[in-house]
Parts: sequence; C-alpha cells; structure tokens
Amino acid sequence: MKLTSFTDYSLRVLIFLAAEPGRRATVAEIATAFDIKPNHLTKVVHFLGRQGFIETLRGKGGGLMLAMAPEDIVIGRVVRQTEGADLPAECFDPANNTCCIARICRLRGVLKRATQAFYAVLDDCTLADLVHNGRALAQVLQLGRPTGSAHA
Repeated sequence: MKLTSFTDYSLRVLIFLAAEPGRRATVAEIATAFDIKPNHLTKVVHFLGRQGFIETLRGKGGGLMLAMAPEDIVIGRVVRQTEGADLPAECFDPANNTCCIARICRLRGVLKRATQAFYAVLDDCTLADLVHNGRALAQVLQLGRPTGSAHA
C-alpha cells in the first residue's frame, strides 16, 4: 500500500512537532527541514488543525504545536483520516467498479485482510513511539536553528 504525499507530509509535520514538545514551529520551518513547498504544507497543517491533532496560533508568538500528547496520537487514526476510504483496488468502490470478475474474485478478500493487517500495525503505534529518538530528530531537523520570518 502506498501512502499519498498528503499523508506522508501529515506524518512529517506531526513528527517535527513531537520531536521537541512545547516548542512552536512555523510552516516555513517545517518546509525547510523537509524540503517541501510551504503551500503543500499549509493545506496539511489546516487539515491537521481541523482534525484536532495540532493547534495553530497566528500573530507574534504564534505557530504550530501538537494539540494533544504524542502518546494520544495513534498513527492508524492519522493515516485513516488523511487517506480516506480504504480502496486498495477498484472492486472496493461499488460506485466505480467495472471489473468483470469482481463477484467471484478471491483477490478482494486477500486485499481486505492485508489492509486490515496494515492498519492493525499502525493502530499499535503512537506518535510517541516514532519520536523516542527526539534528540536525534531535533538535530537532523535542525530544530532551534534561527529561521527567517515565517507565518504559521
């Protein structure tokens, strides 16, 4: 299963924010750290804020930070919300299924079990699990490094 860039970027934003808890970050800072265009991250940040994963504060002293403890952010939940419906193949979408063997095909059952296993692993992982190496992450991401003026 391949995750969309939107999901990838969402997870990166959360990891960045969790690497140094309590610190506010900007979209520009995160974009620079991961070499991602800020306009892509702006959409991600807006979505993560609407879903309650992060808080966004505008103005002086503003920025982005986690809205809950990293232990409370389950990676499976994040991926489900960013990916949308589980559609590993056309036959999983009744409105658009044109496969002539869908009624008798056994692949659908296999893919369904594989998807369930995929999410079972992600449901067993929290953001805290991903940032046990917070110091190393902060160093690689150059957290605390001065940046130019940026908006959240």
